[in-house]
Amino acid sequence: MHDFEIPTTRRQLLLLGASLAVGALLPTGARAARRSPGLGERVPRKLELLNLHTGESLRAVYFEDGRYLPDALAEIDVVLRDHRTGEVHPIEPRLLDLLHRLSASLESDAPYHVISGYRSPATNAMLHAESPKVAAHSLHMQGWAIDVRLPGRELAELHRAALALQGGGVGYYPSSDFVHVDVGRVRTW
Repeated sequence: MHDFEIPTTRRQLLLLGASLAVGALLPTGARAARRSPGLGERVPRKLELLNLHTGESLRAVYFEDGRYLPDALAEIDVVLRDHRTGEVHPIEPRLLDLLHRLSASLESDAPYHVISGYRSPATNAMLHAESPKVAAHSLHMQGWAIDVRLPGRELAELHRAALALQGGGVGYYPSSDFVHVDVGRVRTW
């Protein structure tokens, strides 16, 4: 039995291969120091979220002992629900991992201030009709995207850190005071 997630996509396999290649070249101490949560990692992963629309907050360890924790994931799904309709949808764990990595890269324990997590198709259609900046087929509708800010960090700093992770799409909205991150293909706007 494996204590790690088996890569299922070409991208995951390439990332695993690159990580193994780099790790083999580093001295043992450097290898341990450069570790970050990834495939098979046993380091607990946690997030702290504050939904600005509902006032709900949550601090949760959502991954521990090499496994995602279903109860914690369900709690996160509720906090990140569509605040307009109340509809709850599963949030992609890779998005949570991306947020976790982003916090770690910024050395921040502050709660993410959530502007938008999951969006129902009806909410997304309404927002798209109001603004062409809202994608008609937004990844928010799949639970693959989130719009956030991070107290104690400048928005530009959060944006740069998200870009550096190359974990998916990154949108910069300084006039609305948030950064969009998703786990779709790598792209920026």
